[in-house]
Amino acid sequence: MRGLIRGGGGAARDLRVDFFRGLALWFIFIDHIPGNRLGDFTLRNIAFCDATEAFVLLAGYAAGMAYGAALDRRGWLFGGAALLRRAATLYVAHIFLFVVFAAQVGYSAALLDSPAYLDELQLDPFREQPYHALLQALLLRYQPAFLDILPLYIALLAMLAPALPLLRQPVLLLGLSGLLYVLARLLGLNMPNWIDGGWFFNPFAWQFLFFIGCTLGYAPRLAGGGRAPAPAVPFRRDLAAASVLVLLLGAAAMLIPFHAPEWLALVPESLGLLLTTIDKGALHPFRLLSILALAYLVGHAVPPGAAWVQARAAAPFVLMGQHGLPVFCFGIFLSFLGRLALEQSDRGVMQFAVNSGGLAALVAVGAIAAWYREGGDRKAATGAPRTVGLPAAAPSSTTPA
Repeated sequence: MRGLIRGGGGAARDLRVDFFRGLALWFIFIDHIPGNRLGDFTLRNIAFCDATEAFVLLAGYAAGMAYGAALDRRGWLFGGAALLRRAATLYVAHIFLFVVFAAQVGYSAALLDSPAYLDELQLDPFREQPYHALLQALLLRYQPAFLDILPLYIALLAMLAPALPLLRQPVLLLGLSGLLYVLARLLGLNMPNWIDGGWFFNPFAWQFLFFIGCTLGYAPRLAGGGRAPAPAVPFRRDLAAASVLVLLLGAAAMLIPFHAPEWLALVPESLGLLLTTIDKGALHPFRLLSILALAYLVGHAVPPGAAWVQARAAAPFVLMGQHGLPVFCFGIFLSFLGRLALEQSDRGVMQFAVNSGGLAALVAVGAIAAWYREGGDRKAATGAPRTVGLPAAAPSSTTPA
């Protein structure tokens, strides 16, 4: 399996990003299955952030690294065109995913006489107005549950295309991005949605986290032809302590209501109201702060080239992270099958089968994608012509709740 991993330990690829992206993909699969007991141990239950924020930040990091390098090598026009090409690929994948997922859920609802599936996953408009719903899906104005993350990533890549030169001016880029984030939250700026008025994941808010990742991933080109190290926030004890405090407060807020509800009486009413209004769709500042605190601590705890990230045990997650698009899409189908299985029996044996089998299937998809890529590499090695492309940033994905 390790032979299928791209860039093992090389300077051009940060395997930490691939590993944690693969781990987030597994968390997404777990969190998408109602009644999955393993879901009690994923990030969303112990912090104000979850795999959504982790994936968007890592996607930004990978995009800054890949398309920033294209900007320096070939210029803005080439880098922007590569971004739009990637966005077009994601659009095709999203439409394919929409059609197949709608068919999967619709067939299951009819076979099991359970129309509640359609209502819960927001597919009932597709049953009632199929042609109109399909048109709205093509326009990205109709996004059922679980199918709202790829449109977000498409929008983020489209925003990065005109802003690509600003990677060389990170203060200006983050200033403009932060201003748009504030305006999106204060004024309710959002993309239109056919059903609910706006996208669940507001791209004008989430772009701030994405562009933070971009600035961290971009490594400027040096005059001699090499690349400077990517920027990093230096380690400081006060920042580390503040990050730990943020995560502890988040963990307490998430765990106390379930494990010590009597303590809620001690919480001031104003604080309780604040904690119940931490929204995900417009990336509440507490969620933004939580993922940045987690990234700061993990980034310093796991240095580049860490031996355990290159070890055999980490290889399945690295492999999934390097092939995020097919793994994510297959995980959406697989999570609904896992739900159907747990509705038949939620005992320990079935729980183990669903989670371990799901992980094995996701790793297998990553391995197949890697094998297909290796075929192209071998063809190039024999002298056959090969188109040189950019490293592709895997799509962010998440749970919609």
